[in-house]
Amino acid sequence: MVAEGTDHPPTDDTPRPEPERTGTDGPGTAASTATDAGTGTGTDADAGRADDAKIAAAVAAAEAAAPANGESVRIDSWIWSVRLVKTRSLGSAACKGGHVRVNGERVKPAHSVRIGDEVRLRNEGRERVVVVKRLIRKRVGAPVAAQCYIDNSPPPPPREAVAPAGIRDRGAGRPTKRDRRELERLRALGAPGRPGGPGGGPGPASGGRGRAGGR
Repeated sequence: MVAEGTDHPPTDDTPRPEPERTGTDGPGTAASTATDAGTGTGTDADAGRADDAKIAAAVAAAEAAAPANGESVRIDSWIWSVRLVKTRSLGSAACKGGHVRVNGERVKPAHSVRIGDEVRLRNEGRERVVVVKRLIRKRVGAPVAAQCYIDNSPPPPPREAVAPAGIRDRGAGRPTKRDRRELERLRALGAPGRPGGPGGGPGPASGGRGRAGGR
């Protein structure tokens, strides 16, 4: 039967209000928000776990290089093992030359180093100040060496401050006559009173280079 006042019978196409979405169906729900927030923190957590794994591996390698049965470690061996010097002979020479101090005292190469000692080393124009954390007697890689001491070293000097005067860049070609005069002037500033310097006559080397500069 058709209702009065209507032209068409009711059908099932009449729009109905949609039910409220709950749970994780909508992007604005609490569950989806928590999921989105967890995505960013998960990446940071993974990176943190990877760093922790690398540190743990470095510590394990350092412990493996430690002396057995409580044996002592020489200072020249330790500074070589933790890569403060390139060779053990250089470490020994630095100790003999008075360039290595332990707790403020100059030491010999055979001095026994202990955990907690402050080691000061001057090498290649830079001063290193480290506190011993682990004793090792075998040379290890740089990441492992960093786990063996606390680095309190001052920042290295600028490259310009340690570059010797008169050194030309590679590939610059043969110096011109003007370049040679400038090099001689810089060398004379570094060694006052040297022949060819301020107030001195021309050095013997300057006359032998005239032929090369005349080309």
